[in-house]
Amino acid sequence: MRKAKPHIWASIVVLLTAGIGYYFLLPAINIHNQDLLTYIAVLAIIYRFVLLLFNRNTIKVEILGEKRNVWKNRSTATKVVVCIVGVCALVGIIGSLSGAVIFRAKDYRELLEVKEGDFVKDVEEISYDQIPTLDYDSATKLGDRKMGELSDMVSQFTVLDDYTQINYQGVPTRVTPLGYVDVIKWMTNMKDGIPAYISIDMVSQEVTVHRLSEGMKYTRSDHFGRNIYRHLRFNYPTYIFEEPDFEIDENGTPWWVCSRIGYKIGLYGGRDIVGTVLVNAVTGEHVYYDIKDVPAWVDRAYNAEMIIEQYDYYGTLQRGYWNSVLGQKDCKQTTDGYNYIAIDDDVYMYTGITSLAADESNVGFILANQRTKETTFYSVGGAEEYSAMASAEGEVQNLRYGATFPLLLNISGEPTYFVALKDGAGLVKMYAFVNVRQYQIVGKGETLKACEADYLEKLSNNDVIVPEEDTRETLTLTAAVTDIRSAVVEGNTHLYFVLEGNENIFVVSVADFEEAITYNVGDTLTITYKETDSPLIYAESIEK
Repeated sequence: MRKAKPHIWASIVVLLTAGIGYYFLLPAINIHNQDLLTYIAVLAIIYRFVLLLFNRNTIKVEILGEKRNVWKNRSTATKVVVCIVGVCALVGIIGSLSGAVIFRAKDYRELLEVKEGDFVKDVEEISYDQIPTLDYDSATKLGDRKMGELSDMVSQFTVLDDYTQINYQGVPTRVTPLGYVDVIKWMTNMKDGIPAYISIDMVSQEVTVHRLSEGMKYTRSDHFGRNIYRHLRFNYPTYIFEEPDFEIDENGTPWWVCSRIGYKIGLYGGRDIVGTVLVNAVTGEHVYYDIKDVPAWVDRAYNAEMIIEQYDYYGTLQRGYWNSVLGQKDCKQTTDGYNYIAIDDDVYMYTGITSLAADESNVGFILANQRTKETTFYSVGGAEEYSAMASAEGEVQNLRYGATFPLLLNISGEPTYFVALKDGAGLVKMYAFVNVRQYQIVGKGETLKACEADYLEKLSNNDVIVPEEDTRETLTLTAAVTDIRSAVVEGNTHLYFVLEGNENIFVVSVADFEEAITYNVGDTLTITYKETDSPLIYAESIEK
């Protein structure tokens, strides 16, 4: 019994350490989790250390001519611990080698299937009400500013920095939850939970606070069992997860999208998403889906970094590992940075593709669906993103505006970078379109409409596009004016005329027809215009 007592104490200490460590560190109990091996090895070492503390058997040893008492080594326990640590190290080494790129280049190359597409056919031109004009930094500023206006919540809650980009009811939107300011605020509010989340319309820049009838109780800022990481681990002890993403479904219900990682090459190689756990942020209810069955409202099962990593394997390993290191023939890689574009109610990650040589140009770009990982390569040679940003900044260098990372659009059949131009305070002041193939062609304007008009004019002047011939019939109308209204549109005064016996409204710009400002109700005017179905008609000429 006396010999067993140190082992009993050592076992108790190790079990307590393992339990506490599991509660706070939350390691996945999975052979593919490298941290688990370290966890086991550390527990074995702690066991041996505690055993030494409780083992008071000593022997006399002469050290430098003086006899001293030292602990007697318990060889069996030491050997067992050494074996456990050795096995963990051996498994880690073998596991790493089994998934090494140098041995498994073909398998890494096949992690991502890439098809080729036609950009003009695949990516439709989008209207102004679909172009997201905000980047992450601008959205953060708007969210923080909105939070400051909420007098009933600002002292208790703060805006978390998620700002996940999703497609909500067909509109590009960023969403982020609120969080507790500190532990004290959590203690006083935990019963009701977090009362709201924020959404930002990336087109109109409208910020909305969505107050919930029942607060969110499963979040990052909660503690103990309601912390989202602990909630996941206790319900799925063997799953390895990516960082949870905050999303909302089409009804506005908040969810955590928690993608499950699988390793397809050896023990630790070929990281990929094999499924997703959806956790209701209000109730904590959860459901697991295989990756092929993830609901359509989910926009972010795959994160951009994983897709980029897999494409870099695909692009560099086409001719094997050694070619990627030495000859680098036909090797391509992603450029620095990425952005998102909405297509058919899904969110696609966009990034440029360039050769391994630093030549500041792209050979094309990819669009990858973040729900399905479907990836398409478009062969379009041109400027890489940072060159386009510099070109846009050069157009307004006197104003010292900075360009956001580009968004890729189809403008009149031309692959085009869209950038917002921000001042020193981070506020969007102008917009720019930069042609991918000829990045010296830049259209700019204070509104999207003015920016597009400037861009199309420059495309036409540089013979990139040929304007379509207007075949509509030119009509002439002479009648008395019954009403006149005015409005300022994009900085220019426009006059709106209603003529006797005609239901249409005729519009003229004072900048184009200065004499129009002198016309009054009762005057008889002659207006020429193009035939159109719209009740709002822009006059080609007007005279009294």
